[in-house]
Amino acid sequence: MDGSGGGSWLRGRRLESCLEASVWSRGPAKPRPEDAVGQRSPRPAAAADFVDDDRWITVILSVVRIVVCFLSMAVTTALWAVIMLLLLPWPYARIRQGNLYGHVTGRMLMWILGNPITIEGSEFSNTRAIYICNHASPLDIFLVMWLTPTGTVGIAKKEIIWYPLFGQLYVLANHLRIDRSNPTAAIESIKEVARAVVQKNLSLIIFPEGTRSKTGRLLPFKKGFVHIALQTRLPIVPMVLTGTHLAWRKNSLRVRPAPLTVKYLPPIKTDDWEAEKMDDYVEMIHALFVDHLPESQKPLVSDGRDVSRSQQQ
Repeated sequence: MDGSGGGSWLRGRRLESCLEASVWSRGPAKPRPEDAVGQRSPRPAAAADFVDDDRWITVILSVVRIVVCFLSMAVTTALWAVIMLLLLPWPYARIRQGNLYGHVTGRMLMWILGNPITIEGSEFSNTRAIYICNHASPLDIFLVMWLTPTGTVGIAKKEIIWYPLFGQLYVLANHLRIDRSNPTAAIESIKEVARAVVQKNLSLIIFPEGTRSKTGRLLPFKKGFVHIALQTRLPIVPMVLTGTHLAWRKNSLRVRPAPLTVKYLPPIKTDDWEAEKMDDYVEMIHALFVDHLPESQKPLVSDGRDVSRSQQQ
């Protein structure tokens, strides 16, 4: 039971024919930007242009949208939970069905929330690769669910199982978890991920910061994705997300209509990477993210050192 064909269609950038939303796709083809009501617009919105609106009507609208999101997610999660239970003997079929669930649910939730979305570099979105993504908001998870290709396995902290609805289905979908408090177990988990990716021709999605940024600014990267790249020799495709920290802020139950951008960067080959240069590779890819993030999401630097980590304490 393989959802790869349906998943590719549901993940397609032209879902607007089924769910009218403000999504732009900017790849090698001629772009056709449209705004939320389906009319041509001169350029995509940018997070820097966003002006917050605290009127009571917008607050109420946000609450309604969040409630509708939760109820809609409950329906799709219940449906796919039944499918996953039927597929318990076939773990890799569950991964692909989990991807299909993500394509449907992630796209649906973003449509309900209504944020304008610009997608750039979509020609790199179907590569078998290690996808890495900065993490500053719960919206990042919805976007990743929607936009990563079928046949992608996720890796997250073990506590994800306690996230209502999503966490339980994540485990049923045979995605992997890491015990960050146990370095030895974490290393074994990474090795297990690498073996599964190679044996079953999977892709991988991972947040290299290892946690969510409280301020939206990029945190230092952990080395796990480089370990996996060295073992699988898969290319790395950075996914740079901007604006999500403005749309859904830390400790807030309100989702603001800030414009979002998802930018795929060209795949980075790892065929000739060497274990001795691991720190160099981490620094190189972190710098690549910094180059493509707006000033409000770049790490703060003091005396030549990244101080984003201290801001998270």
